[in-house]
Amino acid sequence: MPCSGEQHFPRGLSTLCSPPSSVPFCPPPSCPLSRYNWSHLTPLELKNRSVGLGTGSTVTGHAHFTLNGHKFRIFGGSIHYFRVPREYWRDRLLKLKACGLNTVTTYIPWNLHEPERGKFEFSGNLDLEAFVLMAWEMGLWVILRPGPYICAEIDLGGLPSWLLQDYKSRMRTTDKGFVEAVDRYFDHLVPRMAPLQYRQGGPVIAFQVENEYGAFNMDKHYMPYLQEALLKRGVVELLLTSDVPTELPKGYIKGVLATINMRKYFKDIPKRLYRVQGNKPILIMEYWIGWFDCWGLGPHQFTNVRDVERTVSQFIKYNISFNAYMFHGGTNFGFMNGAVLNGIHRSVVTSYDYDAALTEAGDYTEKYFILRKILGSISEIPLPPLPDPTPKSVYPDVSLFHYLPLWEVLQYLHAPVKMSVPVSMENLPINNGSGQSFGLILYETPICSGGCLHAHAEDMAQVFLNDSVLGILNENIRNVHIPAFKGCQPLRILVENQGRLVFRQKMLYERKGLTDSVSLNKVTLKGYTIYSLDMKMDFFDRLRSATWRPITGSYEGPAFYRGTLRAGPSPKDTFLSLPDWNYGFVFINGRNLGRYWSIGPQKTLYLPGVWLHPEDNEIIVFEKVMNGLFIRFTDEPKL
Repeated sequence: MPCSGEQHFPRGLSTLCSPPSSVPFCPPPSCPLSRYNWSHLTPLELKNRSVGLGTGSTVTGHAHFTLNGHKFRIFGGSIHYFRVPREYWRDRLLKLKACGLNTVTTYIPWNLHEPERGKFEFSGNLDLEAFVLMAWEMGLWVILRPGPYICAEIDLGGLPSWLLQDYKSRMRTTDKGFVEAVDRYFDHLVPRMAPLQYRQGGPVIAFQVENEYGAFNMDKHYMPYLQEALLKRGVVELLLTSDVPTELPKGYIKGVLATINMRKYFKDIPKRLYRVQGNKPILIMEYWIGWFDCWGLGPHQFTNVRDVERTVSQFIKYNISFNAYMFHGGTNFGFMNGAVLNGIHRSVVTSYDYDAALTEAGDYTEKYFILRKILGSISEIPLPPLPDPTPKSVYPDVSLFHYLPLWEVLQYLHAPVKMSVPVSMENLPINNGSGQSFGLILYETPICSGGCLHAHAEDMAQVFLNDSVLGILNENIRNVHIPAFKGCQPLRILVENQGRLVFRQKMLYERKGLTDSVSLNKVTLKGYTIYSLDMKMDFFDRLRSATWRPITGSYEGPAFYRGTLRAGPSPKDTFLSLPDWNYGFVFINGRNLGRYWSIGPQKTLYLPGVWLHPEDNEIIVFEKVMNGLFIRFTDEPKL
């Protein structure tokens, strides 16, 4: 979906449906609502599968989808398996089906599935096949969106950060290095997807080729290359592209169904699609029923429920297929969030609530019931019963009585790297040569005088003389004054990746950390000790052996704080807030819940009950500025 921070809606579009007289155009028919019964067109019921999802038209020339030769419409909803605890996949899918939808769509994030070159992760919360098969068991069809670029407001649009190691490589083009990486990934991914296809008895009825390439449009050969890359590896189902209306011609591939991403239906959308691909059925691949939030950028985004009701009613009236983006957004757990440019670099918040039909925690909303009412009104058979709401709990406040300054934690990290000059996260020689993708990175070098420090840091850096805070560096601040001091002291620069850009060409340059040489009084500094703070689970295993300090007040500077949440015998979902804390991350039993930041708009972090142990649970907070005294819990979010 569009992620530049601006809202890409068609502007100034004519409401006239009639094209030039030379074009034989048939707009979607507006007719009395007819009821449907697709109970025979479900993955479990449809045994004889000679023809997959296709297109056809009536004797009057009106295009429609077909499934196994039967007239069919896609009523879809997006759920990203990687943003939802695996234990809750079934609940969210049942709620999607109970809403009256027949298809679930999901992106596939390359950066999470291949975190290091040649090392593939498809287990646990990344078990794509298990998610698709669960949808199949529930009688839902599936549309997969394998990228390689997906946007989705995820770091670098889902592309692995190790692609940035080559300064000459051009992502999202037929550049040799990029194509070789995509081929290796597809060689592993497509054999996982192919057996799940419709014609092999699975639920997958379509695949999307890349994502909104019309807005990028740097190589006319790239999209046909991806089309062929899928076909030659065994993809046989319908292929489609998706673009905003204004970019539609630039993202289209001949022979592939073009679809639209949009917030509001305009009557000339059928004409735009017709001019590109002729008489084909309309699929709104992303109907944005909400929007995402960014840190420090206004209140939580809300979309008027009546606008959603009006637009979906138009889809029904004009026999248009659609996919609600998002049906359920979930959470940017860990460091997975991306960023947008809105004047300045803006990091997407931890919650991907998206003002969707289900909340971040999977709870029903007014939008959900509006969708269910509309879809139920045109179904010949009753919709499935509503699953029970997920129970919540309000736990007692947790005080964090022990802490460790960052400088005392360095010994529990993996061995640092020694280099004469600083390198970016992506080019740090760790993780089998794949560099560091997420988290923070610490650079240390000795200095023996004060003066003007000049450095390029992305995204935000704190500068220290030994353990004393001197200032910050970011995209707009390149200089920090270092006061005079005696002897020699370690200069420390702690840099955080707040999320790589997810849209437009600038994402090609999204390296994090120190991205150039560092100078003091115009003299280049050399000789660095570099620590990777990616804060994976094994780090917290080692940290448990540390001797933690007691604390009764406040500490200024980056530090870890520890406490215990007593969840009782039957843990439940909850939300936590951090009064008087400033900026950092919360870890529960080693799991990263994501970023908190006092500037908002997000005020609470979602804590899934399935991630809690009965009784005692370890809470560790990494606070970068200055700590508060306790954590508070609530049974509803504050966005």
